[in-house]
Formats: sequence, C-alpha cells, structure tokens
Amino acid sequence: MMGTFTSKLSPQTLANARAVRLMIFDVDGVLTDGGLYYGPEGEVFKRFHALDGLGIKMLHQFGIQTAIITARQSETLLKRARDLDISHVFQGVHDKRVAFASLLAQTNVTAQECGYLGDDIIDLPVLVKVGFTACVGNAHNEVKTRVQYQTHASGGNGAAREICDLLLQAQGHYDTAIAAYLS
Repeated sequence: MMGTFTSKLSPQTLANARAVRLMIFDVDGVLTDGGLYYGPEGEVFKRFHALDGLGIKMLHQFGIQTAIITARQSETLLKRARDLDISHVFQGVHDKRVAFASLLAQTNVTAQECGYLGDDIIDLPVLVKVGFTACVGNAHNEVKTRVQYQTHASGGNGAAREICDLLLQAQGHYDTAIAAYLS
C-alpha cells in the first residue's frame, strides 16, 4: 500500500528510500530535541522519544540496519542504543566521513544503500554521500536545502519515527508492521 509519506515523494526519492539497507541517525537535534540538560554535578541528560524507539525496532524487524554517528559522547546514548539494539554507534566524531567509511566497511553496505537523518551542517559530509537524505523539521536551513525529505516533526519529537515509517512504506513493510499490533 502506498503510504501517506511515500505518495508525496519524487520517483527518485522513493527509489532511494526503497534501496535503504542501513539507516543512520545523528543524535542531538534528531533523536533528541537538541537541548542539553546539565545536572548539578555536570552530568548531561538527554530526552529521547518513545515513538522513535519503536520505529527503529520495526526497521530491524524487516532487515534494515541502524547506526548512530554523533559528535558528542554520552553514556546515556549508549544505554539508549543498547535498548534499541543499535549495534553501530560512533560517538565523539567530529569528521563524520571517517565514521561513515568505517560503517560501510563493517556492514558491507554501499553508500547508495544508506539513509541519513540529520539536522545541522556537521551532518552534510555524510548527507551528500548517501542514497536517501532527510532532515528534521527544525533543521538548519543549509541542511534543509540539500535533502530529499524534511520531516514534519522536529528533532526529538517523532522525526526519526516519521523516517522509519516512510522507509517501511517505501519498502512495502508498513502494513505488515502495523498488522502485528492489530491482531
């Protein structure tokens, strides 16, 4: 069934979404709202959205691998990645091209079979290399002008889930994924 997201995509963008075997996510401003919350001891707290988590788990059910490439380092992120079975996590990466090259080597996936969801100019070096490009609704304007799809949701508020649903729809898995919760 053609979904609400995929019916609005150009034929090339739809083809790129269909080809995704590995979806890569930035963290701050994508899987979180981008706010940095500091505790009295200097610890940093991050807020993740449950909708995004279930979407990522549904991608795994249909053989789409997931990865994280982020410039910051966080134990909280490692915990979230473990909870979601995201096995490819690159933290503290300021040149995301290096992590991306390593990720391709580890997964045996081509750049054209990757998707990327970002929000800021630090994401551009990878965004320009992957087959399917997306940004969150509140992304930096330089990023918005260079992607195939911009989510309606802002970062940390279901944007990653929107991309997960779009990929599942494009690849014909969405109805099966939803049916599991309706039976």
